[in-house]
Amino acid sequence: MSATTRRLRVFDSTLRDGEQAPGNAMTPEQKVELALSIEALGVDTIEAGFPSSSPSDFKATQLIAQALTTAKVSTLNRATIDDIDAAAEAGGVENHQIQIMVTGSDVHLEHKRGLTRQEGLDEVRESFRHARKLGFTDISLGIEDASRGTDDLLRPLIDLALAGGAGTLVLADTVGCMLPAEFGALIGRVRSWIPDDVILSTHCHHDFGLSLANALAGIEAGADEVQATLAGIGERAGNTPLEELAAVLAYKGEQLGVTTSLRTEQLFAAFQLLCRTVGLEAPRNKAIFGTNAFATQAGIHQAGMLRNPITYEFAEPDRFGRERVILIGRHSGRNVIRHMFADLGAPVDEALLNDVYEEYVVNRTASDCVDRAEVRTVLRSRLAAMVAA
Repeated sequence: MSATTRRLRVFDSTLRDGEQAPGNAMTPEQKVELALSIEALGVDTIEAGFPSSSPSDFKATQLIAQALTTAKVSTLNRATIDDIDAAAEAGGVENHQIQIMVTGSDVHLEHKRGLTRQEGLDEVRESFRHARKLGFTDISLGIEDASRGTDDLLRPLIDLALAGGAGTLVLADTVGCMLPAEFGALIGRVRSWIPDDVILSTHCHHDFGLSLANALAGIEAGADEVQATLAGIGERAGNTPLEELAAVLAYKGEQLGVTTSLRTEQLFAAFQLLCRTVGLEAPRNKAIFGTNAFATQAGIHQAGMLRNPITYEFAEPDRFGRERVILIGRHSGRNVIRHMFADLGAPVDEALLNDVYEEYVVNRTASDCVDRAEVRTVLRSRLAAMVAA
């Protein structure tokens, strides 16, 4: 690590923010299996759930806290004595980051909580005091709706939390309303208010499709940690996708001046486990995890990739546990079929090439395509038949 490169921490919220979205419910045992798969990716912290919200989340926190060996467990809690007690009972106080969620905007204070600013500050003071009394040494202040909070509201909350022993501050763009420049400016301001040894974390939502862009802007402005989820699952449009963050940092980390402990080769296996667990299906066009992320049937692309994949692949599929897929369909050309003759060590037979081209390209609909391996098998069989004849 160079003197100018800093360590970026990765916090996974798949089992909390991801799981609480409609359709993503998991049993405690399923959460443990997924937690271990996520831990194998090299993330620093895994959010097990919201212990006071249900017996299921309480049990999941217990099991995950016992199962993790390299990652730290985290829980989300309201700024109440009961929530903090439940977190301590479920996850213990060792190797446990307790996140205390507080209200960061006047919108939420008035319309959600019915609190004054002073009452919000009182919650912070009392909840941090109680967490320290129970023996928690890793206390995080999670500021909900921070992106709509004003500096004169946010700074007193932060100052009070720091005085109470907060080691991490999480700024949440809870409704996904910020542009990257706006979120970066917010991170930059808060970074200037706090000591260097306090971790500043981002929690970005995808309502405008900007969760990753905002997280990256936060990194550039001095954030030390990113909260993310596998496949970006989470409330409404979701959260910063862990795999997209990992991909950007794998190729652009040096440019951003950060490094992580992420192991990208196991990302797709973790995603497949998530899909089996919650019945999730990958869309065709999703980065890294999409069914077409490393697939093509367009002849103009295939002509270049058959010579050298770098022509149309910046991200390498095997780096993310994926495989390159070349499909034959209506948009394919003759070059890909011609290339199969070379693969099979056979001279090109133009008549056979034209027959295969007619069958698998000309007569295919736009959505009807087959894997190149299938066409190669057919070509091999027909070449063998020609030789036998």
